[in-house]
Amino acid sequence: MPGRPLFSIASWSPWRRVLAGAILSGLTAVLFTLAFPPYELWPLIFVGLVPMILSHHRVMPERLAGLAYGIGVGGFFAGYFGEMFAHAPLFMRMLPLYIAALAGFIGSRDRRFHLRTGYRFLVPQGAAAWVGIEMVRGLIPVLGTWGFVGYALYDQPWLLQPVSIFGVYGLNLVILLVNYSLGLCALMLFDRLCARSQSERPAEAFSGHTRFVGKGATAWVWASGAVLVIWIGLSLAMGMRHETTTTVRVAAIQPGPTLRSDEGLAILASLTREAADDGARLIVWHEGALAFDPRVEHTQHLRSLASEIDAHLVIGYVAPNGRSVRNESIVLTPEGEFLGPYGKDHQVAWSREKNATRGPYVAYDTDLVRLGMIICYDIDFTDTARRIARDGAQIIAVPTHDWPAVVMKHYTHAVFRAIENRVAIVKADVGFDSVIVDSLGRIVAREVQPVIRQAILVADVSIGGGRTIFSSLGDWVGWIALAAMLGFVALDLIGYRSSAGKRSR
Repeated sequence: MPGRPLFSIASWSPWRRVLAGAILSGLTAVLFTLAFPPYELWPLIFVGLVPMILSHHRVMPERLAGLAYGIGVGGFFAGYFGEMFAHAPLFMRMLPLYIAALAGFIGSRDRRFHLRTGYRFLVPQGAAAWVGIEMVRGLIPVLGTWGFVGYALYDQPWLLQPVSIFGVYGLNLVILLVNYSLGLCALMLFDRLCARSQSERPAEAFSGHTRFVGKGATAWVWASGAVLVIWIGLSLAMGMRHETTTTVRVAAIQPGPTLRSDEGLAILASLTREAADDGARLIVWHEGALAFDPRVEHTQHLRSLASEIDAHLVIGYVAPNGRSVRNESIVLTPEGEFLGPYGKDHQVAWSREKNATRGPYVAYDTDLVRLGMIICYDIDFTDTARRIARDGAQIIAVPTHDWPAVVMKHYTHAVFRAIENRVAIVKADVGFDSVIVDSLGRIVAREVQPVIRQAILVADVSIGGGRTIFSSLGDWVGWIALAAMLGFVALDLIGYRSSAGKRSR
């Protein structure tokens, strides 16, 4: 009947509101998890935060509002990481719990700030805070860029080209603007439903706030929609502009279950010959393929192999170095010249990895292309590939040694390092997730599965050329977002002290 109460959230008991809020926040965790591999429901990344925003700002009791962020964000990372750290130290297995606690702490103040400011800053503050926090954790050795929202779009190169200007943080910011604009719209609809109820007005949402939410939601939906349309249009235009017919035939060798022994070297050599027979001129071996420095042992054998196949080899090896090791890669030309080596830049700190060398961050001239190298975990950060691209790299070889629980997500990072710097990426893994990506971020060959097996990937890749705005300026959008986040924190503290002073008088 007209005029009959639709619902009465304010009359619910606190525990009923907590339960309803937990369900909504849990839905966010599910939606975000489903946006990533292996589920691949990438459009969900644009709407996944909406249930958590509604839970946080309207459903949860104000004193427990932080639970909404804790459950939503912590639940997403629990679903995202899954069994990734099943065999890691306890502090890494507890990572989603730490993230949930931090998100809950941040969320505990967030609702009061927006009530006090009439939700005028919900969209810019929410987006800036999320991306600002991503900027911080992108600098932390144990976290890197894992779980960045933009990574859900890895297989949609038509959406990704502006990353060469704005970086992955720019893409993340667009996604968060859309999410928070739709979240503000959800609050507007919620308030209108409450206003139509004869039994209540929306809890903790005063009439002035409600009127602004209505106007602000409409404006932000249009604004974020315009930003998304501009981003897509720019991406399509850039994709056509940067299309190139200059290609190089490359290969990634994935030996599968093998040993660092003479037998393992024979298997690698056999697979390498097959790739060369298929026309590959640049062939990449995995991280730690050899247990010795190829300039010291089996040197003549390897030189003969490169000369025989008339191809450049990128060889990963781990050589003893006192109490540590040298985890390095090196280029061997058909003429028998060694270029490098390059030492792994980012160590997997929680696995107690110790590498005695790092860099240099240079690209090498070959008769094919200007070639750079990074190793495994380096691909999870934006800085290493960028430094090598600044030196003119057109192709970056990435030897890796992954494990089953990470493979469905780790290889996707190669797409973003390729687009950010307009380089082709050749990732050769020991047995799980080898991939070849061209300079437009298109995956031209992949072998990805959580069961170790042997494979040879051969493909022609369009090569990049010239520095991008991103490779020149770095994570500039991330730094701006971080500065904006700190600005909103300051605004919150100033407002809190001002209101506290008024109460004391």
